[in-house]
Order: sequence, then C-alpha cells, then structure tokens
Amino acid sequence: MRTNEGPTDRIVRVVLAVVAVVAAVLIGASSAIGIILLIIAAILLITGVVGFCPIYRILGLRTSKQ
Repeated sequence: MRTNEGPTDRIVRVVLAVVAVVAAVLIGASSAIGIILLIIAAILLITGVVGFCPIYRILGLRTSKQ
C-alpha cells in the first residue's frame, strides 16, 4: 500500500478530524449527528495518519509526489 496523499492533504484531514470531534461533542456525541461526525472524524484521522485514501485509489487520484 503506497501513500497517495500529499503532506498538505494529510494535515487538512487531521485538522478536519479534530473539528469534527469538537462539533460532535458540542452537538452531543450520543445523538445521531454526533455519531456520524465521530465516524467521519475517525475515517479522516486514519486516512490522514496512514497517508492512503481508498477513494483516491478508485478514482485514480494522487496528491503525493511519489
């Protein structure tokens, strides 16, 4: 599995994950919207840390220089 996300893309994903967690907590983490935001945050955080996005691979996109 090669990375297909560039450094800027990865930073944006991690920042958006943090924002989604904060929004989920403010809305209520046990509400439906809060749970959805937490799931989105988890996906963004995992793909940001790992540097691989399966959707990018399906669409043939790459933001990394490799």
